[in-house]
Amino acid sequence: MYEQIERETVQTAIENLEKTTAFKAVWRQGKVKELDGELDIQIGEKPMRFQLEIKQELRNHNLQKVLDQAAKWKDFIVVANRILPGIKEELRKKRIAYLEANGNLFIDKKPVLVWLDNNKPLELAREKPNRAFTKTGLQVVFLFLVDPTYINRPYRTIADAARTALGNVNNVINGLQEMGFLIKKNKGELLLNNPKALLDKWVVAYEEKLKPTLHVGNFRFIAMNADRNWKDMDINPDKTVWGAEPGGDILTNYLRPEVLTLYTNENQRDFMKHYKLVPDNLGNVKVYRKFWKGINNKAIQTKLPIFNVGKAAPPILVYADLMNTNNKRCIETAQKVYERYIEPNV
Repeated sequence: MYEQIERETVQTAIENLEKTTAFKAVWRQGKVKELDGELDIQIGEKPMRFQLEIKQELRNHNLQKVLDQAAKWKDFIVVANRILPGIKEELRKKRIAYLEANGNLFIDKKPVLVWLDNNKPLELAREKPNRAFTKTGLQVVFLFLVDPTYINRPYRTIADAARTALGNVNNVINGLQEMGFLIKKNKGELLLNNPKALLDKWVVAYEEKLKPTLHVGNFRFIAMNADRNWKDMDINPDKTVWGAEPGGDILTNYLRPEVLTLYTNENQRDFMKHYKLVPDNLGNVKVYRKFWKGINNKAIQTKLPIFNVGKAAPPILVYADLMNTNNKRCIETAQKVYERYIEPNV
């Protein structure tokens, strides 16, 4: 049975497609359980039938799933309220059909080629404000995702580890319960529910709300070519860790970093002196404030002997950093991080 929000998305897309073109479309339940039905689009005399996936907003963090589905199912189309321009370009390169709720359409199915892209994006309905997804709330949610045992610890312990005010913890827990991400077990113990969906939501909100507030600045190494030897840097993982590309390389040995991202709680004077950095708006070393404490990677260090995994940020943060890029290699690395370190625990 289709969710109401999915029905609204695809019906709005069909209505706007038919309003702005002479095309006709019909959506029906399909035989493939993993997908959201079938979509017939009539361009000319003969309708084309597609296997359908519905998304609210197609972003980097869920693009790989769509690519995998398109590779698996012939005549595949993704329908979404909104698809970011970079994602649409990637879909067109791979000849994957898409339809937006505003009626924009791309189909490359010989002998038919359709590319409509002049309809303005529809305004997405605003979600009801939820304290779990404020800037400070995201820090607590991150803690719960990395180590769910914190959910039932004293509020003061949670606030300290998430580097947030004590009053925020109750707001976050109530917010997660309202959304169904926290449920009560026997004796009132709380349990994380549907952590994968929570992670997906956190990845998007982190990039938009929290990460920009953490940016300390961009820097470059004083010495020429010092960035090539970043793995040899003597960092104290209790204070500073690698995120994004270098974090992904540490965890997978699959990525050669071009931009070096550090999360640190050292003050600017100390880390500039320690790592021999100078401010540079165009520098390839991006420094962010470390927004957690009390959690580390000791439990996973033995999984990858090629390098000290403890020098990487928690895999969930590395995954979010990489998924929020528009770089194919980074997104591939994020998937490897997810499969190796995150999926077994969600």
